[in-house]
Amino acid sequence: MAIKKKSVELSEKNITFKIDKISYKVIRFYPSAMSLDVMVHDENGVKIGVQNIPFAHITKDVKKLIKPN
Repeated sequence: MAIKKKSVELSEKNITFKIDKISYKVIRFYPSAMSLDVMVHDENGVKIGVQNIPFAHITKDVKKLIKPN
């Protein structure tokens, strides 16, 4: 039986994307929950903190880089 990964570390890949002047840097991906931990920065580059967002809310080009399958 295959062992499922609890999370996939993506911080070394430096995957970033912007939504409405807020930039996000992907930290890790949770395949079982289909969600991402991201570091959030405002338009001035100030760190806001870490958030967990659903995989479905990110852009298609970022989804291709993460490849959940």
